[in-house]
Amino acid sequence: MATYDSLRRSLRTLESTLDAKLTTYSKLASSIPSSSSGAYEEAGTGTTELEEDISSLLDRLRDQNDHLSRILSTPSAPSGPSVSHAVQRHRDVLQDFVRDFRRTQANVKSAVDQANLLGSVRGEIEYVRSTTTDALLTERGHIDSSHRMADELLQHAHDTRAEFRTQSQSLSSVQSRISTALNSFPGINNLLSLIQSRRRRDAVILGCLIGGLLVLLWRWMTR
Repeated sequence: MATYDSLRRSLRTLESTLDAKLTTYSKLASSIPSSSSGAYEEAGTGTTELEEDISSLLDRLRDQNDHLSRILSTPSAPSGPSVSHAVQRHRDVLQDFVRDFRRTQANVKSAVDQANLLGSVRGEIEYVRSTTTDALLTERGHIDSSHRMADELLQHAHDTRAEFRTQSQSLSSVQSRISTALNSFPGINNLLSLIQSRRRRDAVILGCLIGGLLVLLWRWMTR
């Protein structure tokens, strides 16, 4: 009787421990999909440790139930409807625990797969976002460079236009001074005309002289 009672106390203790472990396991499994990457890894490690603990406790509970069945099969063991009901209850509790554990394991696997998929999608989104941002920044740099080049060309054009305007004004001023000087000295035009006529005459004379010398040289060489 003492063995039967102590075994039932041990079974109830195991059942209570298993119930608490399964509750924690279920809560941890339900928190995986909404966890961040760091919390998700921590939750995954926690579920693995809990699975090992629960599997070990289920094995112990199964062994205790088998032990209880062997005790009740002896001639000196207690009997009666209450004993049979208690034994059946422990077996039902064990089956419920096994069923809950397997269902939660399936939920954990589904949650882990979903979290891995979401993590992969997040990674691809971040990669695309980073690549797009880099491309946009590069394009913006090209546009800024084009704007700077256009500004430099415009500034250069303005500077060139201003320089041409200054030179035009200077030439106009020089031409005006020359016209003023010529108008002030009417004889200068005549003097310049005479100088140009004499230069043309001297050029003609020099050309004729050189031509005559070349003809004489040619004749002398062909003798």
